[in-house]
Amino acid sequence: MNRLLVLLLLPLTAIAADAPEKASMHTRAGLYVDALEAHEMLTGSAEHEVVLVDVRDPVELKFTGYTDMTDIHVPWKIIDASSWDEKKQSYGGHVNKDFGTDVKSRLDALDVDKQAHIIFMCRSGSTRSAPAADALFAMGYPNVYSMVDGFEGGKSKDGVHKGARVVNGWKNSELPWGWKLEKDVMYGIQ
Repeated sequence: MNRLLVLLLLPLTAIAADAPEKASMHTRAGLYVDALEAHEMLTGSAEHEVVLVDVRDPVELKFTGYTDMTDIHVPWKIIDASSWDEKKQSYGGHVNKDFGTDVKSRLDALDVDKQAHIIFMCRSGSTRSAPAADALFAMGYPNVYSMVDGFEGGKSKDGVHKGARVVNGWKNSELPWGWKLEKDVMYGIQ
């Protein structure tokens, strides 16, 4: 089934999540959904085109999972194994300088209208989905949403899973996901 043609029963304003508390998660469009709301938008039926864009790094998808409801995969930030981030004690990376043009090219190839409702998903809904939505908003796409809980969700504050991403998010909400990636959706394969 082509999710680009899936339409909603409810008006989108009835589905939208509240603005996140963290300023880094705010978007210029001011449109937010959580994973359950995003899934409802993608599987509902009514009057709007809905597209899911995964903005995580390709390696991240391979090791954390993926939903086949993704229409487009273009990373916002690309991990660079040759650089090290001392503060985070992890590999560094850089913002994908071609992000906006790459997403627009994929949207155009799928014949997606500029008025479509585009949902951006990263790992936790924090530092990648919001700027990704802003990039497309700046290119004239008014209906861009940041998924505020992302694919893996938030960290547990206590218990045996303290610090692990086991709270909300696509994966923890029992929404469809797995490990098999779709070649025709993946970044850089087309």
